[in-house]
Amino acid sequence: MPFSRASTFLALATIALSPHSAAEGIYQTPEDFLREAFAGAPPEPSKLWIDEKLKPSIRAILDHDLDVLRLRYWGKDGRTAWILDEIGKERPITTGIVVDRGTIERIKVLVFRESRGWEVRYPFFTDQFTGATLVTGQQLDRDIDGISGATLSVRALTKLARLALFLHAHSDFADGKK
Repeated sequence: MPFSRASTFLALATIALSPHSAAEGIYQTPEDFLREAFAGAPPEPSKLWIDEKLKPSIRAILDHDLDVLRLRYWGKDGRTAWILDEIGKERPITTGIVVDRGTIERIKVLVFRESRGWEVRYPFFTDQFTGATLVTGQQLDRDIDGISGATLSVRALTKLARLALFLHAHSDFADGKK
């Protein structure tokens, strides 16, 4: 039975407006995030070696090993920018995080690959991290409100925020070093 134009349009509109189609996507490229974070002129990347001293704390933050020898980051005038991935439920969420002198300045979901939990990309959620710092036990100094149906994505971004703050403290740009 052939489809009419109206039924074809309705089917395409349903697919285009479904939550799944809105969930997966590139919201900002890492390069654009870095240009935005450093007023159009990002510095050359630096490297932080993940040595035996850092591994236990990273494992405690992420609940798993990082499985890399070094991380690239960008820093200037006491600020660092990190592009980090963490698994939500099954797939990585790529997040850009700017830390200014030990405080989160900005967190942004750059690439979301999961079928659920995409609401974490919106400012109503990410703005909760602005001004956050680490306290005893590598925990954030504040509670982060969850989103119903996005628990694993919320956990992933919270872990990444903690990780970026921890890594910043061990970077060349912490405590006004550079």
